[in-house]
Amino acid sequence: MSIWAKRLGVGLGGAAAMGLALVTGGDTQAQSKAPRVNPLVEKLGSGGLATTPADWTFIDMEHGPYSIDKLQTILADMGKTRKANGQVASAAIVRIPMDGDENPRFIVKQVLDSGAHGIVFPHIENKEQAARAIEAMRYPAQKGAKYPTPQGMRGYGPGRAANFWGLPVGEYIKRADVWPLNPDGELIAVMMIEGADGVKNAAEIMNTPGVGAVFIGASDLGMNLGVGPASPAIPPETEKANEAVAAACKQNKIVCAYPVMNGKTELDKKIGQGFRMFLVTGSALKE
Repeated sequence: MSIWAKRLGVGLGGAAAMGLALVTGGDTQAQSKAPRVNPLVEKLGSGGLATTPADWTFIDMEHGPYSIDKLQTILADMGKTRKANGQVASAAIVRIPMDGDENPRFIVKQVLDSGAHGIVFPHIENKEQAARAIEAMRYPAQKGAKYPTPQGMRGYGPGRAANFWGLPVGEYIKRADVWPLNPDGELIAVMMIEGADGVKNAAEIMNTPGVGAVFIGASDLGMNLGVGPASPAIPPETEKANEAVAAACKQNKIVCAYPVMNGKTELDKKIGQGFRMFLVTGSALKE
């Protein structure tokens, strides 16, 4: 487990969550010729393989404590390791504590103003909740904007984030938008599907403008279905729901993520089902 996981208690319902995140394939729009700021978007956009912590770091502030001071300390430490082009070595992706039926605006603003490259939204159940999440991540559209909708509601306070990204404030404002809706955007919005309503509404969640990926919260999904968590074995009802979401991901050409907790066999199976982004324990890759 990395230092980032230890500091903020990274996990998925108590399970170790810092492992390898595999992303295969890439359904993207044309990318900007400018160097990417976000290593995760860069890998997804090129159809490459994205791993944690090499390409992105999962910072859990849902089941771990929500502390903006700790987040800023983590980001400051992450910012010390940069590539030759100035890009940070690993994208900071933060899972916030607000569920889909709660308004996330103030937490989204604080997390993004600290410099995060993306946000994971727990318990998204429908298009309206997904749209509210996207609106919270975007700045209000300026005159002449190429991608004015959905209208953003993020307040203006970009200084710390621009510094972390290594950009002038004006350039940060241009690039602090959601990908792939804006092909030049450097932020990624990840919606977690963790209940029966989310599974039923998976396609409309995926097709909400601005959504970059959907992520099944397998254990919460099983708990909400009444069949228990996804470890040490995935209940059949949960697996059926997983397959339904995977099929929707294929049909709608969107990155689909899964937390692998039961070893390489499970990882291989999920890849075969079409999942393309995985958060797995280190042990799952050593079998």
